[in-house]
Amino acid sequence: MVRYREPVLPASRHGEIIRLVRSSGVVSVEALAANLGVSRSTIRRDLQCLDADGMLRRVRGGAGSVPDDDPVPFREVAEVGADDKERVAHRAAELVADGEVVLIDIGTTTARLARILRGRRITVITSSLAVVDELRDDPAVELLVLGGILRRNYLSLVGMLTEQALREVRAHRLFLGTSGIRRDGQVMDTTLVEVPVKRAMIACAEQTTVLADRAKFPGTGLLPVCGPGDVDVIVTNEGADPSTLAACARAGTEIVLA
Repeated sequence: MVRYREPVLPASRHGEIIRLVRSSGVVSVEALAANLGVSRSTIRRDLQCLDADGMLRRVRGGAGSVPDDDPVPFREVAEVGADDKERVAHRAAELVADGEVVLIDIGTTTARLARILRGRRITVITSSLAVVDELRDDPAVELLVLGGILRRNYLSLVGMLTEQALREVRAHRLFLGTSGIRRDGQVMDTTLVEVPVKRAMIACAEQTTVLADRAKFPGTGLLPVCGPGDVDVIVTNEGADPSTLAACARAGTEIVLA
């Protein structure tokens, strides 16, 4: 018998379904229903929706995974709004104190941050190979690379091994990337396999700082990563949507302009 738990929002439930399917390859409707505490009919509707969106493939009695490739490579994304990202990265670097343990998320702005942090006496933990490329030959920075499955197009490591490694570390500050921040302050992401990693990063950091240039306000994304109450600082630049920033500030988030 399935023991029903508190209802889970559809977007969050969809993200967990994707994570379970991609970590196991194929998962039955019964297993998903038991794991998430909802009915099998609810799971079937979820799978139909996710299959139509191309997030998984329906199979008899359950669902299987599909490849997770980004349509736009990392290097192309890095060139979009490059000046804004550079300003945000420089301002964020000013928040780092010598001796800190800094957790750096994937993303094009966070990779720029890593380059600016070269030569600092800090420890950097990351799942981003772009960050590794910036810091691997820097003797001043102690570099800890999280394991996981490689997403080649976006130079990131994801999956259960990444999440497990994050449970074993603690950081003074997390620099978190995002696809966008909604008008209510929700931090969003478009890549389902990255969301559990981002949440695990938030859980192991004393302070969470989101790097989001003005184009991310207000933003969109498939899944919520966290609410504004989970974010201590947002670093952005002039031109970010004021009503979105105000919603974040009301939740207690400090807004730092580059």
